[in-house]
Amino acid sequence: MLLDRLRERDGQALGELEAALPEMTRFGVMKHLRVLEDAHLVTTRRDGRRKLHFLNPVPIRLIADRWISRYAEPLVNQMADVKHHLEATTPMSAPKHVYEVYIRATPERVWQALTDSELTKQYYYGNSVESDWKPGSPMVYRNPDGSESIKCEVVETDPPRRLVHTFYFPGTDESPSRCTWTIEPRGDASLLTLTHDEFDGETATYKSVAHGWVPILSGLKTLLETGEPLEITYPEHEGVR
Repeated sequence: MLLDRLRERDGQALGELEAALPEMTRFGVMKHLRVLEDAHLVTTRRDGRRKLHFLNPVPIRLIADRWISRYAEPLVNQMADVKHHLEATTPMSAPKHVYEVYIRATPERVWQALTDSELTKQYYYGNSVESDWKPGSPMVYRNPDGSESIKCEVVETDPPRRLVHTFYFPGTDESPSRCTWTIEPRGDASLLTLTHDEFDGETATYKSVAHGWVPILSGLKTLLETGEPLEITYPEHEGVR
């Protein structure tokens, strides 16, 4: 029921979820939210004094990539759509896309995967990345043919813990949005969180990245944990940036 409520409107506080579920006590709602957070199906972010809850589709997609896609390829398509549909009615003041993934790797190794072209080529749709990683410097993702795929500017770096940069598809008339990557050690693993926000609205970029980030994060995790790139087959009619 909680997932249904968040599907209807993502980014809700405890009080809003409690009001939408009168058959459950406040304690019951809190207990169920903790279970969903432990399963990494729900993530949370602070908005002033409020704690907002967001759906996290990455674990669902990882299951599909590992087990389901070989038997039911169309389902992979549907899971890539989940984030867009679930966040379609999120208030504009809340983060538009929030993803979490646990990776069996050190923070230093995860940081390297985000900033090393030889690694990004293996999970970021073949794109290389260029930057000196200093605040204010340009950051560019390039297609295999050398053309610019995404233009960015580095806003903040704190290796191996945090990277903030703008995000802009060349040729659009939109303002740059913002990506914030955080890496937190968790024993033998690292928690990688991506928050993509500051969109002009439900723009073409907003809709495109809703399809694109889940395969990227799934591929990054697979690459670091197995040493091999993740092979995902898409139907011919689907275009993924």
